[in-house]
Amino acid sequence: MSSAHIVDGRLEVPTIDISPFRDADSPVAQRDRIAAEVDRAARTVGFMQIVGHGIPEETLTDFVGATSAFFALDASAKSVYRCPPEVNRGYTPPKSEALANSLGLTSAADLFEAFNVGSQASDYPGLDLPARDYPENVWPTEPADFRAAVDAWFDVAGGVARTMVRIFGRALGIGEDGLSGYTDHSLDVLRTINYRLPSADVILEPDQVGMGAHTDYGIVTVLWADAVPGLEILGADGAWYPVQPAPGALLVNLGDALARWTNDQWISTMHRVAAPRVDGVLVPRRSAAYFHDGNVDAVIAPLPTCVSAERPALYEPVTVGEHLHAKLAGSRNRVLNAAADREAARLAGPTG
Repeated sequence: MSSAHIVDGRLEVPTIDISPFRDADSPVAQRDRIAAEVDRAARTVGFMQIVGHGIPEETLTDFVGATSAFFALDASAKSVYRCPPEVNRGYTPPKSEALANSLGLTSAADLFEAFNVGSQASDYPGLDLPARDYPENVWPTEPADFRAAVDAWFDVAGGVARTMVRIFGRALGIGEDGLSGYTDHSLDVLRTINYRLPSADVILEPDQVGMGAHTDYGIVTVLWADAVPGLEILGADGAWYPVQPAPGALLVNLGDALARWTNDQWISTMHRVAAPRVDGVLVPRRSAAYFHDGNVDAVIAPLPTCVSAERPALYEPVTVGEHLHAKLAGSRNRVLNAAADREAARLAGPTG
């Protein structure tokens, strides 16, 4: 299983301007250049800093303000919006998940709290999608602007994710619409995250982190985060390397589904969020991850263009729904996932 490449002791996350893909009249040469940059990043690190995304600053400001106000509510007010673990919506209190369990690994509970919204069956009338996978969202009544601000961010972050999927298709040589058959009723989730700590001098359990080591599950993740340390990427040398979003940029990383479709030619990078510290002191940290995971009934199997006699298929076919159920049962239900051996193997030591 590939991991992020290290060159001269450094891990580089390239910055890529995707603005030509928002312009229908942009020159083909520009789009090819960007696709080549994305292909290079996908093969070497699995993360990239995306600029030229076109998201208005006020949309982000409103979103961060509304979600911060929600997380500032007392625990009893937030707990009203908690859903059962099998419903990937609503509020998640601190220490109720362990992301490393999605890899089949035991770990201490993670420190974060979160609020999830996502694709609903009602968004796709006529398709008769399963409510288990496309549940209706749960919306807080306070703050008053929460739903409008979160809906707006869901729309713009989703737009970036869909633009990236078009770039991926071009980079893989299957055309900008080459992956559209896997994503026309995609299971998408926006997870707003707050690394809420009891106090700056809290004593953590052994190996306890803000969010445990994991790979993302779907096609692509679009991440906004505070300029606060915490996010770390696992390098091929077995060391963890810190990364933060550049000013005005969004971090984008690949998920397991895309790694499997490309037969591990592209990397679903192992990452975690260490307990955020500045000068040795635990500090607050906020982030928001938009997961573009693909259609529940789409089959994840290596693309024919990524399989050869020299590189046989590394994965058995599985649907997006089956894959996500196993991953989420690990992180949310604390049931160790037995189907992530190739992803988990990267934590065992240096890889190629």
